[in-house]
Amino acid sequence: MPCNVVVREDDDGKVSVVFMDPAAVLGMVDKPQITTLGIEVRDKLQRVADAVRG
Repeated sequence: MPCNVVVREDDDGKVSVVFMDPAAVLGMVDKPQITTLGIEVRDKLQRVADAVRG
């Protein structure tokens, strides 16, 4: 999956979670099933990022 997830803790203890949007990348493929998969993966990654950020 083209997600490029980065999790980083700053000196002050703040956690940053960033990732490339897989829906945007996979949306370039002309197949609706792949676009749907990208959206599902993006939503799951966002839930994880939100949980880590607290």
